[in-house]
Order: sequence, then C-alpha cells, then structure tokens
Amino acid sequence: MTMTLNVSGMTCQHCVRAVTAAIVAADPKAAVAVDLAAGQVKVATALPRDQVAALVQAEGYAVAA
Repeated sequence: MTMTLNVSGMTCQHCVRAVTAAIVAADPKAAVAVDLAAGQVKVATALPRDQVAALVQAEGYAVAA
C-alpha cells in the first residue's frame, strides 16, 4: 500500500533520517520518501496507515488526519 502523510515539524535531514528509520524499523521492506518543503512523507509499506502515522508521531512530528 502506498500512502502520503502530511507531517508538520520536519525541518532538516535529521528529521528525514528519524522518520525513515522509525518506519523501516517496523517494516524493513518499506520505501520512504520525505519532502521537507511540502511537509509530506510518502510510504510504500504493508503497514496500515494508522500504524505509520503513530510511528511518525512517536518521533515527535504531527500528522494531519
């Protein structure tokens, strides 16, 4: 499943690494692309959207509904 999350609070490459690492830790086969300027995280994963959102939120970022 491919999804796009609107995420606020990401400002730098550390943010990109933190979000990517959190998702890949839960699904090693996930493909993650972060667009800092747009505030979006695009993910291709077998995980459900709510779980991916929870992983991003656990890193300290807000995910829009």
